[in-house]
Amino acid sequence: MFELGYSLSSEEQRPNDLIHFAERAEQVGFTFALVSDHFHPWLDKQGNSPFAWSVLGGIAHATRCLRVGTGVTCPSFRYHPGIIAQAAATIGSMIPGRFFLGVGTGENLNQHVFGDKWPPVEVRQKMLNEAVEVIRLL
Repeated sequence: MFELGYSLSSEEQRPNDLIHFAERAEQVGFTFALVSDHFHPWLDKQGNSPFAWSVLGGIAHATRCLRVGTGVTCPSFRYHPGIIAQAAATIGSMIPGRFFLGVGTGENLNQHVFGDKWPPVEVRQKMLNEAVEVIRLL
């Protein structure tokens, strides 16, 4: 089955605009949308970086059938896996059967915001595997 999704680029849009775009995506027939989870825009001129989890709550309220999720979030640096488990469960209970959690190992610009040493990919992959295990258990 072919599905067409919509990317809600949080580094380029304000939070209320992202919610409006999700509503519109649903209206024109997109089956899913994903919200990027960035602490900082890729480029300063993009000028935005709303908290993805708040945006997801707004989208949950504004849509009726659109599946939505993170594209992607990193449950290892800015967030503890337990926080991601709680956030995902909250959105999931707001829109039963319509939320998906996309996770990744992160990248320096958005995960390194607190100044910690940035580990190599092998370490980040191990951290992601452990985080996913914790999220599933919770």
